[in-house]
Amino acid sequence: MHGKILIVTGDAGESYEALYAIHRLREAGYEVAVGAPSKRRLHLVVHDFEPGWDTYIERQGYGVEADVAFGAAVADDYTGVLVLGGRAPEYLRHDAELITLVQQFSKLNRWVFAICHGIQVLIAAGLVKDRRVTCYEHVRNEVELAGGVYCTDQAVRDGMIVTAQTWQSHPEFYREVLRCLESPAGEHV
Repeated sequence: MHGKILIVTGDAGESYEALYAIHRLREAGYEVAVGAPSKRRLHLVVHDFEPGWDTYIERQGYGVEADVAFGAAVADDYTGVLVLGGRAPEYLRHDAELITLVQQFSKLNRWVFAICHGIQVLIAAGLVKDRRVTCYEHVRNEVELAGGVYCTDQAVRDGMIVTAQTWQSHPEFYREVLRCLESPAGEHV
């Protein structure tokens, strides 16, 4: 095993993002643990775009088991944290245990990854100010109001933080995530 990654999601998290992250990181030799407010089965959803709709639609997706509650997770036990999108970050950003945990990853100089609406958790943790990031386009205002610089690239790395727009960014995002994880400890590639 190369290391251990904490994958953060919750009810209404994006199903495809969760399953892809779990499978892709395991395939690359990393141990993964799914973190959530409590250790239980999570109800995930699928977001997609349909003709005639001005916004995305939501359908029930696959579920996943949360391996660890935020309050029991210790940043020092992990190589990095990956905050997924979907609707879960809308309420997870108000979880004090999660915000403290994500801040600890940053303080320990560990990798912090976020995709889609996952940036909302990084914003709440105070990690986007003066940083170049990307996210789902409708969260751009939140990034800019928090002092971040919104980029239109599919995946963006700024120091130890890597962000992506949506699940459609998976190829670019996971190439960068794995490049970072495989770099020597502390090296800002």
